Amino acid sequence: MTSEPTTTDVIARLTELARNHRWTWHRPAAELLDRIPGASPDRHPAATIAALDADARQTIVADADLTAAIDENFDDLQATLNTKSGPPTVAYVSAEFGLTELVPQYSGGLGILAGDHLKAASDLGLPLVAVGLFYHGGFFRQGLDGSNQTERYERYEPHNLGLVDTNQTVTVAVGAEDVTAKIWRLAVGTIDLYLLDTDIPGNSPDGRTITDRLYSGDQEHRIRQELILGIGGLRALRAVGIDPDVVHLNEGHAGFWLLEQLATKMTSGASFEEAIEATKAGAVFTTHTPVPAGIDRFKQPVITPYLTPWATENDVPLTTLFDLATSADDTGTPKPFNMAAFCLALSGSANGVSKLHGRISRELFAAVPGGDAITSVTNGIHARTWLDPQLADVFDTHLGAGWDVGDEQAWKLAAELEHDTIVGTRQQGRRQLIELIEERGAAKSGALSPDALTVGFARRFATYKRADLLLLLRTRLETLLADDDRPIQFVFAGKAHPADGDGKALMAAVVDFAHSSEANGRFVFIPDYDMAVARAMYAGCDVWLNNPIRPREASGTSGEKSALNGGLQCSILDGWWDEMYDGDNGWAIPGSELADAAKRDLAEATATHDLLENEILPLFYGEGAEPSPTDRWTQKVRHNWTTLGPQVTAARMVADYRDRVYEPALERARRHH
Repeated sequence: MTSEPTTTDVIARLTELARNHRWTWHRPAAELLDRIPGASPDRHPAATIAALDADARQTIVADADLTAAIDENFDDLQATLNTKSGPPTVAYVSAEFGLTELVPQYSGGLGILAGDHLKAASDLGLPLVAVGLFYHGGFFRQGLDGSNQTERYERYEPHNLGLVDTNQTVTVAVGAEDVTAKIWRLAVGTIDLYLLDTDIPGNSPDGRTITDRLYSGDQEHRIRQELILGIGGLRALRAVGIDPDVVHLNEGHAGFWLLEQLATKMTSGASFEEAIEATKAGAVFTTHTPVPAGIDRFKQPVITPYLTPWATENDVPLTTLFDLATSADDTGTPKPFNMAAFCLALSGSANGVSKLHGRISRELFAAVPGGDAITSVTNGIHARTWLDPQLADVFDTHLGAGWDVGDEQAWKLAAELEHDTIVGTRQQGRRQLIELIEERGAAKSGALSPDALTVGFARRFATYKRADLLLLLRTRLETLLADDDRPIQFVFAGKAHPADGDGKALMAAVVDFAHSSEANGRFVFIPDYDMAVARAMYAGCDVWLNNPIRPREASGTSGEKSALNGGLQCSILDGWWDEMYDGDNGWAIPGSELADAAKRDLAEATATHDLLENEILPLFYGEGAEPSPTDRWTQKVRHNWTTLGPQVTAARMVADYRDRVYEPALERARRHH
């Protein structure tokens, strides 16, 4: 005879399900958590459960179906956690992680990639652990004042976002002050993510604000954050009993981890030169920028007070550190402390995030030792996080197991998906996107049609991404938007960095046009872009527009998310598209070789309009196609899936890291033990 579950037991199980962010891609758990009284799309389930009163808790326990679902999901989670294969051997370190819009600890692509990396690592059973910072203010929430971006910050508390207190702290010398950081743990399937938080009693006001917001403040503030992330990050793992053999530095923000590793090796008796070799053996570095402006460079007078405590304690001349962290092509006297150069000097391997970006990185870092050996691992996206649930059901039914991890045989079956199934799921995606747009007040009811060709553009409003490219030929754009026979509608979203005046001006121009009568209600801008908006756009957009200045887009994973949802790319041959376009799985915007920037932009705007008017619209509306008007379109969607499905998943990406980066680094590291 089994005893009745106690309220305490049931709520404890439910709380663990909410705290493990596997629910962000495991639908049975997500659907269960949505059944909890008070559940809301805008509230983390851990906060919902914590707020339950005694009556609500008793109601849950009295619901036999609900408690059975809790038990089933809890047992399934435990079975997954029991697959862990020993202590973590790889530490993944990043300044941001995008797991869900309900844990706002990301600003854009770098963080989304990091979150997808952890999820795929969990799916693949990798012995990996992750480290980041906890920002009480997160990244800013975007509003509009007319056409201009406004920014506001909210206050987030770790326990309301599913984080667990490890009851451990570490202390880091940050300039003249010793700053203590609290260590929180956030569960992502089988992967633990440890986040450091300096906003705790005992720190000075300046110390408490180090982890205030993501990418805020001046150079000095950035240095202070990166010291906590790097030096504090390695100390944090050791404080919780983890000492990985390999560290994966996700961009240069994490580079100060290498200082702590050097100090560890020297404390154990190694000379500085021996410590460098031992540190290099277990360190791998991923660069995400193809332009010099994207690299953290700190002026020597600014960073010197922050490096001095480390240099003094470890008896290493400051000049030696600067020699490791300067590039011959850096300008300024004295040369700045270049975080990418520092990471390259102390890493056994380094990679870009697409084949093209790897080539560009070898050129960009040619003056840095190790720069000529940079390889590439092309970015991917976590399939079950980003795929429309309705389409995921179709794939589960017709493609079988393995599509979500990039299995080629599974994706070949996409060629057999029925026309009506594809059309129906795409139309439903458009309807849901239009509902979100209207809910947010970005379009009047009825202005957008679920039957119209829908083009999406969503990314950071940096000038090189050229969000205004279509507007350069405004008359042609207005003519397109006025066409009732072949209606086309554009959906834009994205944020400009608060300190990027040019990016804000670019965004204002796009929003201003969206608000104009010439837009005919068919060109809209959705404010406050986040992961929820992104998912709706991927499910609802037929074409994904990407028109950066080549080769400044390192990878650009938004297009991969669209492709997996059946969206067709219309893109400059940059980033991942440069290597995956086969001539028929989307469209390549012809690039211009013109040296004059204005003439180049005009030529590429013309080419984009030509594609839309002469190829994309006729194909979508079935001009000249028999017997079914959109058969040729769905055939192109099928080809998109069969060719890109095996390539764009984060499972493929993380498997590449495992086989080509982590395993060789583990071998190097163990030889140096």
